[in-house]
Amino acid sequence: MFGCPFASTQLRGSQPGPKLVSVCEVPCPKTNVPGLAGQMGRLAEEYTAMSQEMPRPKRFVGLDVHKHYLVAYAVDEELNLCFGPQRVPLAELEAWRQKRLTREDAVVLEMTTNAFQIHDDLLPHVHSVTVVHPPHVALITRARVMTDKIAARVLAQLHAKGILVGIWVPPQPVREQRALLAQRSKMVRLSTQAKNRLHAVLHRHYLPLPEGDLFQEANRAWWQKLPVDAIEQVRIQSDLDTLAFAHRQTTLLEDCLTKIAAQDERVPFLVQTTGISVISALTLLAAIGDITRFPAPKYLVGYAGLGTTVHDSGQTTRYGRISKQGRRDLRGCAVEIIQTAVNTDPYWKGELERLEPRLGRNKAIIALARKLLVVIWHTLHDRQADRHAEAERVARKLMQHAYKLGRANRRPGQTTAQYVREQLERLGIGQDLDAIPWGKKRIIPLPPSRLPALAAQPTGPLM
Repeated sequence: MFGCPFASTQLRGSQPGPKLVSVCEVPCPKTNVPGLAGQMGRLAEEYTAMSQEMPRPKRFVGLDVHKHYLVAYAVDEELNLCFGPQRVPLAELEAWRQKRLTREDAVVLEMTTNAFQIHDDLLPHVHSVTVVHPPHVALITRARVMTDKIAARVLAQLHAKGILVGIWVPPQPVREQRALLAQRSKMVRLSTQAKNRLHAVLHRHYLPLPEGDLFQEANRAWWQKLPVDAIEQVRIQSDLDTLAFAHRQTTLLEDCLTKIAAQDERVPFLVQTTGISVISALTLLAAIGDITRFPAPKYLVGYAGLGTTVHDSGQTTRYGRISKQGRRDLRGCAVEIIQTAVNTDPYWKGELERLEPRLGRNKAIIALARKLLVVIWHTLHDRQADRHAEAERVARKLMQHAYKLGRANRRPGQTTAQYVREQLERLGIGQDLDAIPWGKKRIIPLPPSRLPALAAQPTGPLM
């Protein structure tokens, strides 16, 4: 899917012996195009591993899941009907599972809102649970005649023949982190919409702007005294209240995300890169999950939908625009990071100046976003700074990160300078750096490094 590997089948964790089988853990076969051929090769290896490690399932159960109920349909290897179709209210799922499902059943369902919860509930009690991406089941999504019963039957039959490729099911901490970040994004959009409506009021009535921040609490009385009619004033009051609510919720969510960042040792490896803040780092980590499920950087690029579309058939080869088939949040975050980096970092600014005359700014930004994901893959996979990292610039970025975390989220008694030195040593840079310029006049001394001094510049991942 999207040119990147996914977990195809989750085997129940309660059975002793077999390890959870995942496409992401299987080495990818060498192929010119990381697409369907590579996926089918990994799928074949996975099913081979399944057959060697545990008995093959005897029944294949397709579940067409809805908001309040699901429809189940089961077949055997020869596509003979075992039971179904059965309509099961979700409130009675546990009782139905005890009555109908066994450890010899391979369950498959399409991705929907509560698919992960059903996956978790069924996995310990059945042979395996596979979650599939709906667009990949063309017999369902493109059918002219489709009902719940037909959808469940098609899922069961395709799964019995080993045709379906499942998606990666993230662990619970990753799901919770994604939910927090999505909630924060909603609050930011809510705040932006309220600000835009308030700006529109000033434009409609040709009103001058007050001094200072237009939306700070000190200017609330100014908004309430504007010479507008009563209905307009009610709308202004509503938007001001919405703005205050969104600000409180954003602060609450960011405090929780900061605590999560303090406990994740991968965050400092990301925030050392120009343009990546704590929120950006957590967004990247929540979208990526375990970096080891991507054998090479190109799979991460494909997962973000930043890889180019390809038509290679016969003697015709065409490359088009980016696919945009992947995680939208990962793609958007990479673009936002690059938009910041090209304005502040000498390397990325130079890359933009090199590409912009030939591609235009928009395409150049996309090209650099793709290159950024390559850097991120190497940073997370190899646990090192990229080769263009400047020790002093990285140290200042880590100092900002240390202040953002706060004393309560660092080790007891650890100063910001000690935190910076610890992270620099993890990155393997800054051995000769003994102080950080902070502001116009302040210089913050760093503890001495325990790493040997380097005679040459450190090397890192190629970009």
